[in-house]
Amino acid sequence: MMDFSLFYFANDSGTAEGDRYRLLLDGARFADEHGFHAVWTPERHFHQFGGTYPNPSVTSAAIAAATSRVRIRAGSVVAPLHHPLRIAEEWSVVDNISRGRVGVSFASGWHATDFALNPSAYADRRTEMYQRVEQVRALWRGESVDVVDGLGNPAKVRSFPPPVQDELPVWITSVGDVETFRSAGRIRAGLLTHLLGQSPEQMAENIAEYRKAAAEASQGEWSGHVVVMVHTFLGEDNEVVRELVRPSLSAYMRSSLRLILSSDAGSGAEGPESLDPDEVDFLVERAFEHYYDNIGLLGSVDKAKEVVARLEELGVDEVACLIDFGLPADEVLSGLTHLKRLNDACGTGEAGDTGRQTG
Repeated sequence: MMDFSLFYFANDSGTAEGDRYRLLLDGARFADEHGFHAVWTPERHFHQFGGTYPNPSVTSAAIAAATSRVRIRAGSVVAPLHHPLRIAEEWSVVDNISRGRVGVSFASGWHATDFALNPSAYADRRTEMYQRVEQVRALWRGESVDVVDGLGNPAKVRSFPPPVQDELPVWITSVGDVETFRSAGRIRAGLLTHLLGQSPEQMAENIAEYRKAAAEASQGEWSGHVVVMVHTFLGEDNEVVRELVRPSLSAYMRSSLRLILSSDAGSGAEGPESLDPDEVDFLVERAFEHYYDNIGLLGSVDKAKEVVARLEELGVDEVACLIDFGLPADEVLSGLTHLKRLNDACGTGEAGDTGRQTG
């Protein structure tokens, strides 16, 4: 059985909107009422691709106030951009508002421009991320950390308010680097990934390495928790859905073309700027057809069941359904009734955290 969650990472147009977060909040309420596992929101800065979500603790606080049972998660906090005290404080507030429903996936960051918020952390961002994870875990447990105050004096401080959960459920985000998978297992964290940067076969191998590391780190008591983000829109007819989602999903893929190129070993291109417009169109069309036919939860519920079965075979525990890739909010919200049918047929229906870890 698979857990189903909602995942948000909109390609924002950058234009003014009257109710920009209606899909987020109405979708979260639907997930809360209909047995979905969690709602994920990301952190993204300074760009229309994902720029609706610059701070997942803020969006998660809104979700917490609007729901009562669904888990509330960051996918992801870019850890090197922030002081660990700030991360612990903000997420403890959300844990209290939600009465103990939060979890955080940490990322090292990808875009140099994002590090305008903390330029010195960019060069060593991967090491910084793992340090932040352990610091936040310690603060979450009520431990003190060493700091320097405004007068240059050493001090010890704790973060407040105390959280509801004794341990913070933690994931590490990876686009497909096997060493990141192994490292997540070693620190007894869950793993959040996707299939834009790796083939299903590569992901299965990476998951196996992650499971091995998690089992060794926990002395066989825990084998990890793998979440895969998948673009999702379901309807009655496969071909009707194909043409409905084609413009929006193609535009979304065009916006994230660097990820598409990184998964295309045969392209030989370093980035979209090196390609002619016709080549870009070809890559986007090929990516759309491959994703629609083989990877995405796109089309009928019966087709989606086959995709879920394949994901289970690859070792996935939870599908984070990315629903906001450009379709009108009313269309997406109406389509959630079909996703509920998939959840009812293939899901666990559990709100508890199967990925709960100890530090």
